[in-house]
Order: sequence, then C-alpha cells, then structure tokens
Amino acid sequence: MPAFSPEPADDATVRPRAAIGSIVAFWAFYFAVATLRAALLDFDDQGDLLLRRLVVTTVCMAISYAMWRALRRVTRHGPARAVAIVALLSVPAALAYATVNQWIFTPTRPSAPAARSVQVGGDSGRPRRIGTVAAHADVAVNGYFFFAAWAALYLALAYAAQGRVAERRAARFAAAAQSAELRALRYQVNPHFLFNTLNSLSALVMTGKPDEAERMILNLSTFFRSSLAGDPATDAPLADEIALQRLYLAIETVRFPARILLIEDIADTVADALVPGLILQPLVENAVKHGVSQSRGLVTIAIRAWAQDDMLALSVTDDAPARPAPDPRPPQNTGIGLRNVADRLAARFGTQALCRAGPAPGGGFAVTILMPLVREG
Repeated sequence: MPAFSPEPADDATVRPRAAIGSIVAFWAFYFAVATLRAALLDFDDQGDLLLRRLVVTTVCMAISYAMWRALRRVTRHGPARAVAIVALLSVPAALAYATVNQWIFTPTRPSAPAARSVQVGGDSGRPRRIGTVAAHADVAVNGYFFFAAWAALYLALAYAAQGRVAERRAARFAAAAQSAELRALRYQVNPHFLFNTLNSLSALVMTGKPDEAERMILNLSTFFRSSLAGDPATDAPLADEIALQRLYLAIETVRFPARILLIEDIADTVADALVPGLILQPLVENAVKHGVSQSRGLVTIAIRAWAQDDMLALSVTDDAPARPAPDPRPPQNTGIGLRNVADRLAARFGTQALCRAGPAPGGGFAVTILMPLVREG
C-alpha cells in the first residue's frame, strides 16, 4: 500500500527573520530619534553620548531577542493571555534596561557626584540631579513602555500571520468543497445516462435487433471512454463537449431511427471557449426524453453557442410538440437533468451563471445557459 505524506502545516508564527528584523528596526528607530533629539537640543559630548547610546541600544536588542524567544509560543493562546504575559515579561526587561542604562550613562569624571546622582538616559542637556533609586525607577518606567510597545508589535505580526494562514486554509477548504461538489454533480450524470441507455439496449436485444444493439454498445463505449477521461473539476473545450453530444445522439438514433436531426450553430467568437464537462449532456438528454420519445415525426435538436458581451451563451432547443414548462420556482423543481445543470453552474460560477428553460418561441422547448466566457490558454 503506498504511503502518503501529510500536507505540511502552515507556519502560523512570525518567521525568525521577520521577528529579528522587527527588533532591529524598532530599536534602530529609537536610536535615530534619541540621537536626533540630542543633536537638536545641542547636548554636550555628542560623540561620547552617541557611543554610549549605541551600547544601550544593542543591549536593548538583545533583551528584546530574549523576549521573542519566550513569546514564540504565546500566540498559540488567546490574545488576553498573550497580553498578560507580555505585561509580565516587560517588567524584568525594563529593569535590565534601566540597570544597563544607569551603568553606561553614570558620569565617570571625578567632578561628578556619581554616588548620589545620575544623568537619566543620557537624554538631558543639563544633567538632572535626582536620587539614584528614583533615576533607576524613572528609566525603568520609560523602558517598560519601550519593551511593551515592541512586544505589541510582535503580537500584531504574529496574529496577522495566523490570520493569513487561516485565510489560506479556508480558501483550500472552499476549493476542496467546490471540487467535491462538482465531482458529485458530474458523476450524477453518468449513472442517469447509463440507466437510460441500458434500457434502450435491453429493448433492442429483446426485439431481435442485434446489429443496432452492437452499434449502440460501440458508441456507448466510445462515449464513456471520452467522457470519463476528463477531470470533472476542470473545464473542457466547447468543441469536445459538442462532439460528445454527437456520440450521445448517435446512440439514441439507434433507438429512434430517422427521428433525430442535429443542428450545430457555433459562433466563431466562442470556438475556443471552455465549459464545464458534460454540461450540455443533460439538456440534450431531456430533448430526447421529452421531445423525441414523445413525438412520431422528425425532431430537430439544435445546439447553439454565441458570445453575449463577456458571457458565453449556450442553448439546446427542440421543435417537438409543446410540452408543459417546468415549474418556474427554484431549480430543484425542474427535474434531475436541469437541476443538475443549475447546481453545477452555481458550484462553478456562483451567481454569475444562470439556466433558463421554457417553451421555445417557434414551438418546442428551449434551455439557455449563460456563464462567464472562459477561453483556452
């Protein structure tokens, strides 16, 4: 038994490159703003402050990296829990930042009263003399909001990544559901047609018509070989679809000799059009079942195709004596064949396609399909 590997799961987390990039970008922006502010306020010792600020910024990047390592699995939980964890993690990060900042920016010149005062963050033109503990707390509070802001940015990136993954999964599920629906509707055609054909074949055998029965079997095998070769979820060239209807009518001609005349009227502008496979077969079958089989004379079945703006119009008409129109209510009341066509059009094109059925203006019955014009290539 062949083994199949499961489809790889989507990555619902922020990729390491993006996370590290956010850290670098965030703190680089902080460094740039602080440096610009120092230059505009004409701080003393600009070069020395720049180097000290660069060290602090690098340490902040390292602290944020450690936070990212801890936050990678947080987004698997709900947003409320993630925010609470971010709030808690930002506390030690802010304290570490304040400690490093105090140590880096503590005046080292002998004239500075380093034991009792500190230049807060290196961001003041004239050092503000405050107690060491108060200065440490002041810087820690500022740092807390820095780290909380970066963590909020990371959570936003993480939940955005989860949203994209959810959208991709939903799109795949919708496509799979549509494909399954199209396959089910397509395969519904074949048993219906096969049942009618086998009934006809049985009638030929029972009435002693072996030559006609043999010809029907050959045509039937050709029809099924051609129709089952295609993928039900893909479109087929219009020319191939009409060729299949010729095979079908050749089968029915054995059952109704000299009673079926096929007319094809295909506009050149739609010669390269694509249509859902076997979309015409239920319509042609209905023309035979309700038109040819209930008439005594020759019945003309016409298949037409033309362009209508950016839409493809297809029609199947017959000139058999008038028969009751289908219920004008939704397609489920119009019989298996027409309901199948309407359902397949809805599954393939949604509200962009429609199927109309009713008496033809010149007598007989007509079914018209309108769908988006899709071309080969």
